[in-house]
Amino acid sequence: MNLTSKPFGKTPDGTNVDLYTFSSANGFEVSITNFGGAITSIKAPDRYGELADVVLGYDTLAEYVEHPRFLGALIGRHANRIAQGKFSLNGVSYQLPQNNGVNHLHGGRGFHKVVWQATPIQRDQVVGVNLKYLSVDGEDAYPGNLSVEVDYLVKEGELRIEYRATTDKDTIVNLTNHSYFNLAGSGSILDHELMIDADSFTPVTADLIPTGEIRSVANTPLDFRAPTRIGERITDDYDQLKFTGGYDHNFVLRGPAKELKLAARAHETSSGRVMEVHTTQPGIQFYSGNFLDGSLSGKGGVLYEKYAAFCLETQHFPDTPNHPNFPTTVLRVGETYDETAVFRFTVAD
Repeated sequence: MNLTSKPFGKTPDGTNVDLYTFSSANGFEVSITNFGGAITSIKAPDRYGELADVVLGYDTLAEYVEHPRFLGALIGRHANRIAQGKFSLNGVSYQLPQNNGVNHLHGGRGFHKVVWQATPIQRDQVVGVNLKYLSVDGEDAYPGNLSVEVDYLVKEGELRIEYRATTDKDTIVNLTNHSYFNLAGSGSILDHELMIDADSFTPVTADLIPTGEIRSVANTPLDFRAPTRIGERITDDYDQLKFTGGYDHNFVLRGPAKELKLAARAHETSSGRVMEVHTTQPGIQFYSGNFLDGSLSGKGGVLYEKYAAFCLETQHFPDTPNHPNFPTTVLRVGETYDETAVFRFTVAD
């Protein structure tokens, strides 16, 4: 893999931002900016060797600064929703910013809007970039000085993301990446086939907060244990789909916690492109791009319509701090948060 870097612009306060591009002789290419740790582009070959950019994004830094939707971004301190922005830890109550109606979403101001310290790295035949950020005590009302490192590591056909964090005060942490994928490179994702290795999911209320139930996917439109077209059941008469206008649900993955395991596989049949997602985390949020509405202009001026892309966000469960039966997101002093996600791109026979 070859690594190049170039200036990507300046933030409104004058901070320099860079763009890092990893490319192979076969054309596989990944671009990442240290603004929000965003993956701006992934170019992958189809069955004929033709390349397409398979993630949504923007052409300029100004658009990443201005626009929402978290395109490609690192998410923290706590991914997904927290009911009313409230949680308690060690007998202390905390009120986080309510940036999604009355709820807290993706860390508030969050890690997706900060400039990370970036350092190129190399491990054997793998190249990458190390991103560091210190989230100070009280930032977005979270407790503790949280030291975060994220390594993006690229080799032929694969992007590996390694997350690490430590704190000087007990806190909560749930990190993920929020890339939007379309393996065709354009159009709708409804004909993509998707497999999610999960027997159950966490149903939500109308405002997308988990009820606390762990529900079997059997006999529901959320059963992706066998490869299924994303659009096959997306309009079924099922309360969970009506709440979200499609899929926006956390799936409870099979397999032991903290072990890297296959979580999902997406296949776009016309191009032959396949993306496998592996993770050490207990859950994966499948989002079918329901809130894209054509008002957002992305790379090349393309308008991102509903179902233009999907997300597979490896993470702990939404609203975990308020559900003792969910795997904990508490990070104690002296512990290290350590999770991995791998996105592997191949072509079907």
